[in-house]
Amino acid sequence: MNKLTNLSPDRRREVLQERLACRIAAALTEQQAAAPRHDIEERLRVAREQALARRPRTRTAAQTAGTDVVVGTRGGSAALGGGKSPSSTPWWLRVSSLLPLGLLLAGLVLIDRHYTRAQVEAAAEVDAALLTDDLPPDAYRDPGFAEFLKRERP
Repeated sequence: MNKLTNLSPDRRREVLQERLACRIAAALTEQQAAAPRHDIEERLRVAREQALARRPRTRTAAQTAGTDVVVGTRGGSAALGGGKSPSSTPWWLRVSSLLPLGLLLAGLVLIDRHYTRAQVEAAAEVDAALLTDDLPPDAYRDPGFAEFLKRERP
């Protein structure tokens, strides 16, 4: 202690604070080394349970406030969700969400009908050409006859 008596009062206070800080740091290091990891895991488990217990309360508070949209932020990101329960969604909104599906199905049916009609018309044209032409029966067996029918006539 006689080294401290030669120092000024301000400097002595700084030296004592540094020694105290070193002792506290050493004690904390010893305590951390001696403490089992189970203690830390238990504290983390309790903190997680508390966070999960708080979560439904905030969601319920937003729903009872009557808001249409709830925005939750966590870690720099935002999540957008509906504030009302799905059963309270208006009927016209639920029906309008099915409208694109109905339009898609109607379009597919119309495309199928158009394709089928085009095939029937093409077959009818070939049949009409066969029935109105004066050809011998052997001409129908000729492999180039189909190409002859496909060619446009002047």
